[in-house]
Amino acid sequence: MTTAARWTSRWPGYAAAAWGVLFAVPSFYWALGGTGGASTTVSPALVKLAEDGVTWFLVVLWVTGVLKLVGTALGIALLGSRGRRPDQLLQLAGWGAGVLLVWHGGLFAVEGLLVQTGVLHIAPELVPVSRWYTFLWGPWFVLGGVCFGLAARRHLRLVAQRRACAIAGAVGGFGALGLSVAMLLGGIG
Repeated sequence: MTTAARWTSRWPGYAAAAWGVLFAVPSFYWALGGTGGASTTVSPALVKLAEDGVTWFLVVLWVTGVLKLVGTALGIALLGSRGRRPDQLLQLAGWGAGVLLVWHGGLFAVEGLLVQTGVLHIAPELVPVSRWYTFLWGPWFVLGGVCFGLAARRHLRLVAQRRACAIAGAVGGFGALGLSVAMLLGGIG
């Protein structure tokens, strides 16, 4: 296989890995006390927590930054087959991440579009932030989810235990969706 052909078939894993790194940067920046650009692109309540250096929130920022780097490792791991059990875990995590990110980004975009068209109403000072969630954060999450989903799909083609891995992927995808819907209904999401 030529280098170009190898890259063409592997790009979703590389894209998912790059997405994880790029997405981790703001978390670490905010955890270190930087808030430049945040006041217009992120919820004002979250910016205030970062500016005030609220310990629990800074811990959340560090943890989410590390989890995003774990997503980077997942994207790289999805580039090849690792063996029966690890392949199942990769499918579970890959499809879980993909579905969760597409769902989360889709919620941002749909809710934002409803605000932008006047169907939903929010406080006037939040409308500019809503635009960022609609046109930046929502699509950014969806893009990451699509990259993870494509990487998991490509990985599934490489594995020997395709049926077991497909089941693990379905559990990961439906599990992520179910957890997110439950949290949303519980007022946490």
